[in-house]
Amino acid sequence: MQRHGQLIGIGTEAIAEYKALHAAAWPQVLETITACNIRNYSIFLKEPENLLFAYFEYVGEDFDTDMARMAADPVTQQWWDRCKPLQRPLDTRADGEWWAELNEVFHHD
Repeated sequence: MQRHGQLIGIGTEAIAEYKALHAAAWPQVLETITACNIRNYSIFLKEPENLLFAYFEYVGEDFDTDMARMAADPVTQQWWDRCKPLQRPLDTRADGEWWAELNEVFHHD
């Protein structure tokens, strides 16, 4: 199992809409997340900095293939089209990233 943390900004004016979207997340998007071996997926909001922190556990064997499969799903693409305009990617993210990947520095079970 791999643990992943990600960070992105969100506009102040977008917070209510983002929360509403995720309070009624589309079932097919959730099914795709599960089918792509993602478990224990959470998104947290830090105000007033307006940062979203995502955490998930990957339980598959080929992360890149599973993420490509998720990205190819038409319903997931529609979901992202709704969410992306609300998000503010960090200027310091790596090339090719939307959400900035975080490096784990400590874990305790």
